[in-house]
Amino acid sequence: MSEMNSIEMQDAAALAIPPLSDAEAAAVLVMLLDEDQASRMLGQLSPAELQLLGQKMCALGEIGPEAICRAVDGFAARTEKLGIHAWGRTDRVHGMMRRAVGTIKADNLMERIAPEAPPASPLDITRWLNPAAIVPLVRGEHPQAIAVLLIQLEADVAAKVLHSLPPEQQTQVVHRVATMGPVSPEALLMLEELLSRRIIEFHGRGTLAMGGAKNAAEIINNSAKTVEKRVIPEITKMDKALARAIENEMFKFEHLFELDPKSMGALLREVESDILINALKGIAEDQRDVFFAAMSSRAADGVKDEIASRGRLKMADCVEAQKQIVTAARRLAAEGVISFGSGEDDYV
Repeated sequence: MSEMNSIEMQDAAALAIPPLSDAEAAAVLVMLLDEDQASRMLGQLSPAELQLLGQKMCALGEIGPEAICRAVDGFAARTEKLGIHAWGRTDRVHGMMRRAVGTIKADNLMERIAPEAPPASPLDITRWLNPAAIVPLVRGEHPQAIAVLLIQLEADVAAKVLHSLPPEQQTQVVHRVATMGPVSPEALLMLEELLSRRIIEFHGRGTLAMGGAKNAAEIINNSAKTVEKRVIPEITKMDKALARAIENEMFKFEHLFELDPKSMGALLREVESDILINALKGIAEDQRDVFFAAMSSRAADGVKDEIASRGRLKMADCVEAQKQIVTAARRLAAEGVISFGSGEDDYV
């Protein structure tokens, strides 16, 4: 059979395939995703849409390469006139990286990917301010503007800003936060303009009140181990409370997600089973994988079963268990059994 005849037969076979409806094409595309991606997408659909899509997914039967190509081509055709806005691109990529590899690794990657990122916007600057420096920026502003700002901040910072507002305004702001829908780019630009004016008005064009124990801890965590061993004792001599605050920020439960299996295994050997189960109960399922990777499959399955059967647990109990594991991690780090940080002289 000649090559031309083979191509003609393939074309004829493709033409014989009935065209896919929009729902069928969508079903094919969803089935190309992994389960986590697909579940997040399906979570955005209405019950009627879910029923229709589910029916199509079950009814399609065997899906050949031609059907997949048609579904992808149809998707491409529908989106060829759409675009992906460049606004906030670096922040979006940074967020994806954080979810993929964790905060510390993501920050290091972004320094290489976008070393010459544009100057921080007023909103970016505000995210780094102490709550006491943020309060004057929003005083007297409309509750809606304050609500938009608060959802951009870390929860603990937003809580302190809210607490500093007049009591009668606090309810209005919380109500708007709770009922807020999608925030348009235009609304964020208006917030940026407001913050820009207020920052200049209250803080001038010079430096702003940034820093704190959290920022100091992040710097030390990403420095060589010798820096920590030298700096922390010296700060302790100067200010014991400050040194303790920095140490508390240096070792948070989420930092354990960066441990390699060997280090994690050393840590888990120091942790009682009940403490581990309570601690893992308080985090998302995908964040537990780093712990399970350091166990045998049998042990991991046992812990998973215990977590599932434990039922509802107070978040305070989960946090307390996490603190106990962090305490063990700090002790092992001090003994040199496990290591945090990325400095080159951490290795011998």
